[in-house]
Amino acid sequence: MVPTVDVAALFGPAGRARAAADAAVAAAAADIGFLTITGLGAHAPSGPETRAALLRVFTLEEAGLRRLWRRKFAPGNPNVYRGFFPLQPGNVTAKQGIDLGPDLVYGADVVHADDPLREPTPFPAEAELPEWRAAARHYYLAMERLSRALLQSVARSFGLAEHYFDGAFERGLSTLRLLHYPARSAAELERADPAVWVEHRGERCHLTGAPHTDSGFLTLLAQDGVPGLQARSRDGAWLDVPPVEGTLAVNFGQVLERWSASRIRATEHRVIGSAQERFSIPFFYEARADAEIRPLPLDDPESFEPFLYGDYLWERITAFVEFRGMERQRRPRGVGAALR
Repeated sequence: MVPTVDVAALFGPAGRARAAADAAVAAAAADIGFLTITGLGAHAPSGPETRAALLRVFTLEEAGLRRLWRRKFAPGNPNVYRGFFPLQPGNVTAKQGIDLGPDLVYGADVVHADDPLREPTPFPAEAELPEWRAAARHYYLAMERLSRALLQSVARSFGLAEHYFDGAFERGLSTLRLLHYPARSAAELERADPAVWVEHRGERCHLTGAPHTDSGFLTLLAQDGVPGLQARSRDGAWLDVPPVEGTLAVNFGQVLERWSASRIRATEHRVIGSAQERFSIPFFYEARADAEIRPLPLDDPESFEPFLYGDYLWERITAFVEFRGMERQRRPRGVGAALR
């Protein structure tokens, strides 16, 4: 069973309640690497109205969406990493969506023309979706605050200064992703990769999201009430992560697993398809491209070779279907200024 943790105390002062929340987060991170969090209140609004406001992007006319497409799908468009990716039939994963970067909040200050990871995000025109960008900006900032609180909790559990991780994420590469998983037709499933079919609880099911682990640090996921998300437990069983209103699903990525010397687990997860379309809103809390990841002060300094997060991220994400074929569009930058 995926644990549920009330994280309200993480926003309060040091004391017994916050220590208990820290312990619960640490236990879930070390065991299954997945948890459902409650106690969000005004710190992380993610209810039906908030989700509906963000998901309006999928109501854009085709011409409006095409202006947001990545260059991979629309060769005349300038954006390589940010922007919209359409459905790509025949794969195990069947989704479309848009990736919004930190310039949504911080503007041109975080844009660098020589790095696709730090390119400007293409946004719909205000006239096309009035107040949509403002809603997305508000949500992005809320998810940043919550992510920071969770990593400060992790730092305290490790016996580190609670702000130890903060500097690496200051105006980092965090991504707000809006996703739509359409219901898959029988004809489309016939053309899909045979790996789309799995057996779960004695029944033949199809996938709409292939099994994978996240590449980075921390993911916060708002679900729309349609079940399907599953996490893999240590014994190999697939556990449902129910879409309970008023909660967010949390999981951890491969970089945080390495950075923490495996004290935190990056957990494989997947999405089972159904006759219903499904929407979800993940927020990927990510460090700066030039943040150097090196062993923690409590670990062997030779346990892994330091690396720049941007170099790792590009190598990792280009294995995903929506980024496949983009491997050579960014060169490694090498180890830069150290994260202290």
